[in-house]
Amino acid sequence: MPLSKLQFKPGINREGTNYSNEGGWFDGDKIRYRNGYVERIGGWIRVSDNKFIGIARKIFDFVTLASANLLFIGTEQKVFLEDSGVFNDITPIRSTLSLGSNPVNTTGGAGSGVVTVTTQSTHGATTGDFVTLAGLATTDGVTAAQLNIEHKITSVPTTTTFTISTAGSASSGSTAGGGSSGTAAFQINVGITTTILGTGWGAGTWGRFEWGSSSGALAGITLRLWAADNFGEDLIFNVMNGEIFYWDATNGTSTRAVSLTSLTGASDVPTVARKILVSDVDRHCIAFGTNEIGSAVQDPLLIRFSSQESVVDWTPRATNTAGDLRLSKGSEIITAIQTSRQILVWTDQALYSMQFLGPPFTFGVSMLGDNIRIAGPNTVVGVNDVVFWMGQENFYVYDGRIQAIPCTVRDYVFNDMNNQQSFKFHGGSIASQTEIWWYYCSSGSTEIDRYVVYNYGQQVWYYGTLVRTTWNDRATGLRSFPQGTGTDFYLYDHERGLDDYSSGSAAAINAFVESSDFDIGDGNQFMLVNRIIPDLSFSGSSATNPAALFTIRSRDFGGDNFTESPSDSAVRTATSPVEQYTDKIDLRARGRQMSIRVENTGIGVNWRLGAPRIDVRPDGRR
Repeated sequence: MPLSKLQFKPGINREGTNYSNEGGWFDGDKIRYRNGYVERIGGWIRVSDNKFIGIARKIFDFVTLASANLLFIGTEQKVFLEDSGVFNDITPIRSTLSLGSNPVNTTGGAGSGVVTVTTQSTHGATTGDFVTLAGLATTDGVTAAQLNIEHKITSVPTTTTFTISTAGSASSGSTAGGGSSGTAAFQINVGITTTILGTGWGAGTWGRFEWGSSSGALAGITLRLWAADNFGEDLIFNVMNGEIFYWDATNGTSTRAVSLTSLTGASDVPTVARKILVSDVDRHCIAFGTNEIGSAVQDPLLIRFSSQESVVDWTPRATNTAGDLRLSKGSEIITAIQTSRQILVWTDQALYSMQFLGPPFTFGVSMLGDNIRIAGPNTVVGVNDVVFWMGQENFYVYDGRIQAIPCTVRDYVFNDMNNQQSFKFHGGSIASQTEIWWYYCSSGSTEIDRYVVYNYGQQVWYYGTLVRTTWNDRATGLRSFPQGTGTDFYLYDHERGLDDYSSGSAAAINAFVESSDFDIGDGNQFMLVNRIIPDLSFSGSSATNPAALFTIRSRDFGGDNFTESPSDSAVRTATSPVEQYTDKIDLRARGRQMSIRVENTGIGVNWRLGAPRIDVRPDGRR
């Protein structure tokens, strides 16, 4: 019987029908392409068993002069610096209030740990905020040690009271106490972890979405996002459309960040910004979408920059280089990214280049393209001075000119996307694999659950399912592995090992790839397949006998359901002197058109598919 070699074009193609893509791959998950051949991706492992609080939306790593490699993690609730698997809380303190005499009342009743705390002035707290109490005395059986710690506020009855749940147990209940020297240190108000849309005319931002569409991602209340950059060994960061903060490395990871306006010498520091970054070459701090000097109102198109080598001097003078610029196209700045030659700035309608000119103008801007859209603030990725981003209907690259990237999964991705949560979408790279990854919410999800990959080295596309809310490539930072965060509040190393360690122990990663339908004689004849000759490499596997499962799926017409052949595995049997595995797989499948599926379901399996052959002949139907 004749053997037919199965060689498929690299990358997944969903732009046409299954049958029209004959000779290509049509579906897959957790796979990639290298040198034209398909293989499964690497595994992921928790960095530590410690959890951070909240869902991370930004991670950024940097190194101090003491050689500490720290990772900024910003969630909707807190800010952390990760150091060797330990999450150090550096969330800024918003205000510290004296509590007066006997401010604690065991309002939860006897046996309860719920207490109400009264402040002498308006506290400004909201439900879910964090507060640290100090100086309080034991009250009605709730000990001082149980009171004088950090708490999460459970309710806010009035502007001068809030409730917390302690680990204590009140003796009688409804008893006031606490002494007269207590204080309450309130951390910055928490944000939300999902966008809540408004309704009606004016709910969304002008120009953000198509005419006639429902209110967009900026309507109502937007989830909390962060921007962060290092100023030398120190850290500067901000809440999107919020305050700017500063963390001084000389004080150590046990100290909290502070408001930039509170630093000695602060002069006209912006009080609100869409995004903050530090210009590497000329060492200016730059605030995008910020307030004018003397005004508390945010101008969404205004860019301000500090004097060179200063984080605190933002007052333009003849003797410094502080200043501002205002963009002309669009209604708001969405995001910005730095390359070695320029800073690229996206508004909701255009792309600008911002370049250092030197005195007296310091910076200049020029428009690179009009009618340029970006899906969200974190969907732009820079690799080697080439910038990639996800738009609202396509993917783009800027390498000196703006180009749409031909995409073989474009409709598949953009037709299954929850644009109402587009500010959660984010991108990252795995430069060692020449890959750009974009994570997004599928149409039925309000949280990140899918990814799409552009391999710019091979110019092919593939996709899959994975929950990662942030990403940091080792090539852009100083970590040993690419890292990402999940909704389970863990930080993960990726491309480390072969398995899924989300639960703390190894679980198999179910990676698969499936071809488009193929036939013989343009489908004029039915086929009988009764044997597969595998062509695999299990190099890098940790399992003693790693295996990959092969399945032939057949049907008579393109609109029919598939009939699956009995699946069987190619199993490695030896590695010396050459890699050996199952000689052949016997199965039986009949149909006018067929596809082949390869997958693994075992632990410690790494596989790469070459050019398998099938034993196929024309056949009739019985």
